[in-house]
Amino acid sequence: RDLHYPLRRQRQMCIRDRYQRRVRGGFNPVIHISGIMADKVADKATDKATDKEAEQKKKRTFRKFTYRGVDLDNLLDLNNEQLMELFPSRARRRFQRFVGTKNVNLIKKIRKAKKEAPPNERPEVVKTHLRNAIIVPEMIGSIVGVYNGKTFNSVEIKAEMIGHYLGEFSICYKPVKHGRPGIGATHSSRFIPLK
Repeated sequence: RDLHYPLRRQRQMCIRDRYQRRVRGGFNPVIHISGIMADKVADKATDKATDKEAEQKKKRTFRKFTYRGVDLDNLLDLNNEQLMELFPSRARRRFQRFVGTKNVNLIKKIRKAKKEAPPNERPEVVKTHLRNAIIVPEMIGSIVGVYNGKTFNSVEIKAEMIGHYLGEFSICYKPVKHGRPGIGATHSSRFIPLK
């Protein structure tokens, strides 16, 4: 079968249509050229319309962050009981059973670092071993050095992190990069001569 059959068929259809237009209405080159000019004018008009649409898209507003239907400004105004109602069950249980002085001290240090930071500057890094501390809206914008067992990884707290643990953002193991299997790893590898 011919690989160029679809192209050849398309060419034949195009030639046939041209022939039928000439036979039926008579081919008038002036009308044909004016039709082309009209098409070009119409194309320019559509190009201008698409340019305007592109400009409007550039000016689009970013969607506001909401946590479970509550926007960020209102989240910061909520007290602990109202905030707990928004959190998932595991975080609610954690706050009900054990808040602890360590978590409270961490939030105090974060507040202090934010207050001491000059305007439009990042606050100082607050180092902590509390990988199990739950991120609350008050921490947003601060930088926390989360201990991973060896070093303190700096984590900038963002709005999307609310309700997660600090430890989720400081990986404490080195992900496995699988190489070639060692000797004795498979049955076939035992029979390779060691020369």
